[in-house]
Amino acid sequence: PPSAAANLCPGAEQKVVFITARVHPGETPSSFVCQGIIDFLVSQHPIAKVLRDHLVFKIAPMLNPDGVYLGNYRCSLMGFDLNRHWANPSPWAHPTLHGVKQLIIEMYNNPKINLEFYIDIHAHSTMMNGFMYGNIFEDEERFQRQAVFPKLLCQNAEDFSYSSTSFNRDAVKAGTGRRFLGGLLNDTSYCYTLEVSFYSYVLGGPNSAVPYTEEAYMKLGRNVARTFLDYYRLNSLVERPLAPTAKTR
Repeated sequence: PPSAAANLCPGAEQKVVFITARVHPGETPSSFVCQGIIDFLVSQHPIAKVLRDHLVFKIAPMLNPDGVYLGNYRCSLMGFDLNRHWANPSPWAHPTLHGVKQLIIEMYNNPKINLEFYIDIHAHSTMMNGFMYGNIFEDEERFQRQAVFPKLLCQNAEDFSYSSTSFNRDAVKAGTGRRFLGGLLNDTSYCYTLEVSFYSYVLGGPNSAVPYTEEAYMKLGRNVARTFLDYYRLNSLVERPLAPTAKTR
């Protein structure tokens, strides 16, 4: 239908969600979570159709392809931890960051585009579950608005932990995508790092750790995508299949 691509027409107002992954090559779960997001968004699922009609998703699934190819754990071919170079990326030494940053600044300067979310996907080697890092703002209202998305995600994903989600301005993290873009973009943009455990998530008590599988990582990705439906209150637009009739015993 013509309405399906209305938000992609030239000059149309766009709400953009920008997602990046695998800036640290050893954090393979990041790629599976991102794969889950992509597979869901391009599917025929009724929720995916509504999301495509209302939002524009821009996804850079691998920010460190040379590091991944070489089997590096954290650095690029030239030995850089790319996630510390967002402030001033070099087109020669950090080309992927430079390209993504230029695109984000271009969108930021376009009055027809609202860059609403930036989410950078990582994997964590010591914590359990999925969780997020956000930024700290002096503005109390902005700080509270930033907590909305992780709270909604917590309701959609059994492996996502809001209690492990934290908001910080640690100096060590100053060159990260989340911190740098959180300072660059305006107060209607939300920048997060989405972390997911390398090994397991906890359901119920402390001794009930469930090992992550590739499918479980992709499911977290699907749940991240679905959470935008709740965030933008688009639930009423989803075509519901007819409810099956209850079977009588």
